[in-house]
Formats: sequence, structure tokens, C-alpha cells
Amino acid sequence: MAMTHPEIGERHLGNSTFSARTAKYDHSATGALKRLLAEADIAINGDKPWDIEIKNDGLADRILAQGSLGLGESYMDGWWETRSLDGFFTRVLKAKLDQKVTAGLALQSLRAKLFNLQSARRSWQVGQAHYDLGNDFFAVMLDSRMTYTCGYWANATTLEEAQAAKLDLICRKLGLKPGMRLLDIGCGWGSLMKFAAENYGVSCVGLTISKEQAEFGRERMGEFPVEFILTDYRSFTTEGPKFDRIASVGMFEHVGTKNYAAFFDMARRNLADDGLFLLHSIGKNHAGGGNDPWIDRYIFPNGELPALEEIAVRAEKSFIVEDVHNFGADYDKTLMAWHERFEASWPQFAEKYGERFHRMWRYYLLACAATFRARTTQLWQIVLSPSGVPGGYRRPE
Repeated sequence: MAMTHPEIGERHLGNSTFSARTAKYDHSATGALKRLLAEADIAINGDKPWDIEIKNDGLADRILAQGSLGLGESYMDGWWETRSLDGFFTRVLKAKLDQKVTAGLALQSLRAKLFNLQSARRSWQVGQAHYDLGNDFFAVMLDSRMTYTCGYWANATTLEEAQAAKLDLICRKLGLKPGMRLLDIGCGWGSLMKFAAENYGVSCVGLTISKEQAEFGRERMGEFPVEFILTDYRSFTTEGPKFDRIASVGMFEHVGTKNYAAFFDMARRNLADDGLFLLHSIGKNHAGGGNDPWIDRYIFPNGELPALEEIAVRAEKSFIVEDVHNFGADYDKTLMAWHERFEASWPQFAEKYGERFHRMWRYYLLACAATFRARTTQLWQIVLSPSGVPGGYRRPE
């Protein structure tokens, strides 16, 4: 008679022999999800802030089948909860669980390779879907200048201070002086242009694909020499002298790899030979792949984060790279500040947008904060010159 461990025992099915320990192994989708999350110290129905509570028995099947899209949509639908979305995602990303559940990413990557998802016709979609949500909505979430990009928190303690510090850092990196002309590619509501005109005495032209941003920005400029132009960047060439300086802050994420050459060509043909160009962009650690499927569907249609090598390959055909500055960890603080302001102001928008939008926007802000906290995404400011700054470029302190 075969000897077995008293706590394990032995069973027979046909010609197969396996232990009771194997029999107790949970082969369900929920069991698979539980084991996967355990690698990131996340429990189902646990008591840690980042643990998740399942509200619908179909959750595991949905996540394992649909990956990022299923995870995000199921949260929007109320299928799961957690007390700390940012904590949950930070652990998921540090444990690289996103690389183990990749449903949808292969298709998204193939779409990006086969099609120009950021063509001149499609480029307007993100303006309509995201930036035109309502100026009143963004006004309560952002700082008083309505700056919808990463703040600079080196010496800042509030969102207002961090955004002012970022704008001033850009102006100093560009070496702005009274009388210069600044082109802002993807100008948003005009926060950089107004700051530069008010504090550095420059005149500005801003390009945007958002009608709401252009109209609101014009109303805020007062007597400052600032002009908004509603156009796709590819269509623009200055009719007057070339610009002394160019900036593009938080717009390059919408350009797409197939259009990088056109983007840098456009910047070069509009920049004076002795000018400077500052590019401020979120980026990813490695080239390849498409946009996250959930982000693409619900937040930034047709977006595509660049890798640093992809920027360099295209930029260096028209420019010399003078300086690269990474302060991506500051985006974590910026997004958390936006989330705090969004939640505080939500009651005034609840009837207009509804609870599913509420959960979607919370998910967007906190999941993105986690990507910067886990350092899986970065924020670069890159200073470029047409042929090199004589004597070398020095980054201002």
C-alpha cells in the first residue's frame, strides 16, 4: 500500500493520480486573478487600502479576457472597488502585472503600425472628445491659469506654485527677452503665452485644435499681445518673420510616430536660425506598442506616447539636442492635486455628467498618477536649437 502524507491523501481518476492539494487548486478565473494580484501584494476582499472588493462575479473573466480595457470599463460599471486606486495601480505596475495581461495591446499596436491614427483629419477628435468637455469643468480642476500639464514641484507646496514654477522654468530655459516672438504649438487655454507676455514682455501666437480652448483663451488675454489660431500644426507657416522661440507643452503625445518628421519640420521652418525650441512631453521607457486601449477609448483618442529614442531620431534631423530634463515624478503630485480638486467640485457636475463619468475621470487621474509614481512613464523637457548654441547651452537653475 502506498504511503501518503496524512494531510494530503491521494485520489484516483481513471489512470490519473493527483493529491488533494492539487484538487484544491482554484482553476477558476477568479482564482487566476487572485494569484496574479498576490504577486503585487493585492488581495481580493482584503483590508489593505489598495486591495480590491469584487462586486460582480464576472469581473475576473472580463479582466483576463480584455486586459486594460476590461479593467477600466468594469471599474466604470461598478464591478469592483478599492479605497486607493493610485495605490492599487502603483503595485500593479511595479510588479509588471500589466505585461502579463496584455489583451488588446497587440491589436492597438497593429492599428498604430498600419494606420496614421493622428492624421490631419483625425487630429481634431481629441479636441472634441476631451478638451471640449467644458471650460467650467477644467477651471475647477486646474490651477487659476488653467495649466493642463505637469507642474514643477522642486520648491513648490501647492498646485498654483508648481504651475507658476513650471511656466517660469520654460521661459528661463528659452531665454525669453522683451520684444521676442513665441510660438506655442498646442497652446491649451494660453497659460504659457499669458505668463510669458506678462512676465517676459514677448508677443505670442498659439495653435490649438480645441474650439473651446481658443474661445476661452481669447477672453482671458485682455490687452496682452497674444493670438490664438484654430488649426492643425501641419497647416501652419508664419506669414511674418520667423519666431525667436517655440514651445510645445503637452501636445506631442497627440502627434504619433508617423508624424514626428512633419512635426519637427514644421517647427524648424517657423524658427529663426538662432532660435530655441522647447518640447515638453510625457514619454514611455521603451519604443513600440500602441496607446493603452482604455485611455485611447475614453480619454485621449489616437494618442501615442513617444520613447526618448523616437524623439531623438526625428529631432536630430532638424535640430541639435541641447538639454534633456526629466521630472516625471512631479506628475504624480500634479495629478493627485487635480484629483483632489476634481472630487471636491464633483457635486456641481454630477447631474450633467453622471456617475459613470465620475468613476471614469477618477480612474484616469489616479491610474495616471500611479504610472509616474512607479516610473513607468516619464516627463521630459527637451531644449533644441537649429545648429547649436555658440559656447554651449546652459540650463538655468
